Amino acid sequence: MFDTLDTRPPSFPFHGSGTDPAAPWLEEVPDGIGQVKLPTGQLAWMVSRHEDVRQLLRDPAFSSDFGKPGFPLLRPVPPDDDETRRAGFFIRMDAPEHTLYRRLLTPEFMIKNMRRLEPLIRETVLEALASMRAAGAPADLVEHFALPVPSKVICHLLGVPYADHAFFQERSRLLLAWSTPPAQVQQAVEELREYLYRLIEIKKQGGAEDLVGRIATERVATGDMTVHELVGISLLLLIAGHETTANMIGLSALVLLQHPEQLRKLKDRPELIDNAVEELLRYLTIVRTGLARVAVAETELGGHTFRPGDGVIVMLSAANRDGTVFPGADSLDLDRGSHQHMAFGFGMHQCIGQPLARAELKVALTELVGGMPRLALAVEPSKVEFRDSIVFGVKTLPVTW
Repeated sequence: MFDTLDTRPPSFPFHGSGTDPAAPWLEEVPDGIGQVKLPTGQLAWMVSRHEDVRQLLRDPAFSSDFGKPGFPLLRPVPPDDDETRRAGFFIRMDAPEHTLYRRLLTPEFMIKNMRRLEPLIRETVLEALASMRAAGAPADLVEHFALPVPSKVICHLLGVPYADHAFFQERSRLLLAWSTPPAQVQQAVEELREYLYRLIEIKKQGGAEDLVGRIATERVATGDMTVHELVGISLLLLIAGHETTANMIGLSALVLLQHPEQLRKLKDRPELIDNAVEELLRYLTIVRTGLARVAVAETELGGHTFRPGDGVIVMLSAANRDGTVFPGADSLDLDRGSHQHMAFGFGMHQCIGQPLARAELKVALTELVGGMPRLALAVEPSKVEFRDSIVFGVKTLPVTW
């Protein structure tokens, strides 16, 4: 039960291209905790203050398991959903199951491993820039640069043939877009799963040094892990590993071009790139739907009582605009640093791939800004189309240089 019930809770998710989609809602909710109505018709709490978000995301009283009663679903779960299809999809698990998968994968994404990967990332970035130049201006920065860079890198890391990129990119877009009918979403998921089943069968024969190949031979072939678990892990990493970073690269380029003084600052001071990446992550916070949780025990948060079955949406984008933590939060300031941002979440479910995302963003933006000093939009900013998707981004970004 809720402490209070708004008479007309706003519909969620919030749509629009603004960098802070929750701003109108926050004007009506002074303490940062209020009610919203989900597409499924369910009512849920929304939590938006930075400290409240941190507290909630590290509190075991809130579960990530969408099978729990009251979990705030943005889309209905297919009626034939079962444990086989949920296996390995560890972002929807709690401890101790989540901990087991996390321990398995964390070493793969450690910072020292990402540093070894940086030469490949830089080579991939330079190849993408060359492709864009070869296409001639104006060219779509998303098609030639933002999308292929993280796609090629995650394919290398996982052992997925990049030749199949059109297949998995199109299905990823379909299942993340709000306009895709539920049946088509489910079909896209099943096609990706079938693709991964076939790939894993090949890798179980041994010899592959990539992540999926190693797990297939060391754990699946030996019976320590089911093939369903590895499919779930691979599906999650493949989608998240290219969609989020691709959208961050495209949006970062757009935002920098719209803030010429900040772009000039980065050109003049390349050493600012680490702070710039953190500020762009904070400012953009591309997971605009936040994180879904459900209370599994009674707990107090921000002056509100949450009881078992209360669904909660954790609004990361609003937390990253909390003026008590980030003064002048609505402005882009590459000197800010913003190391307290939560674009990658917080707590036990904090994004496992964030070292890779940071490495890709750092190299991509450094080479883009340094290698194309005359980069400019080829259309009016008002003509740029945005994706109405779970992961926010631009559809295309025509540029000249």
